[in-house]
Amino acid sequence: MKKLFHIFLFLLILILTFSCSKEEEISSTSSSHEVALNPEKDSKIQRYNLELRKERSQRFPYDTISVIEYIYDNYPQGTYLLESDKSTFNSLPKPAVIYYDKDGRNYVFAFIVKSRSGERLIEIKNLIGYNESYIDQDSTKLGTPFLYLILLECKGNSFSLIWESIIPSHGGFKNFSLETWNTKGTLFIENQFYYAQGIGIIKYNYFLVDGIRSKPHLLMTYEGLDFKRTIANVNDDKFPDY
Repeated sequence: MKKLFHIFLFLLILILTFSCSKEEEISSTSSSHEVALNPEKDSKIQRYNLELRKERSQRFPYDTISVIEYIYDNYPQGTYLLESDKSTFNSLPKPAVIYYDKDGRNYVFAFIVKSRSGERLIEIKNLIGYNESYIDQDSTKLGTPFLYLILLECKGNSFSLIWESIIPSHGGFKNFSLETWNTKGTLFIENQFYYAQGIGIIKYNYFLVDGIRSKPHLLMTYEGLDFKRTIANVNDDKFPDY
């Protein structure tokens, strides 16, 4: 009889533990959902986390924290700096920024995402990685993200926006990098996105055909199991072909 009592007690503890964990999970999910529907609350949380990062980081002029603060100060609520996908299982995601110096001037390329006004705020985690490339098929349920490549110039103790160019994708971001088109020596920003439906990679290449301060020229290329489009020089002009 005593043995049966102990078995009953053990099962009761398991049931109560499972119930509590489910309640915590629901509460956490509900809280995240509430924040996504409340831009003011989300903004307070983002600002609070930013201040914590300031306290815990070794700062330098125009660092990533400064870029994030510029975005919060100059863009609508629900706008964030994107992060690159992790390159290995144990690596940390990197902020999507590229620093570039030209003719004594300091620039920062940044990849940002804006939430669609009137909808649920987007979450960065829903935009990055292979599986998240499916968001193009059902983006509104998780909020509609609008992705932009921007160029900032560092002046004094602040930034100034040089240009902003939209990226025609909603999710599946992998990484971005500064490259050179060897044929013409033209700099371009290569943005890589996973394409899970076709098992491949889509690249949105922003060519700085008229210099860094002019809005770039977009050329899309891609590569998958049974499809491929690469950069080519057909007309021998400053614009790349495919």
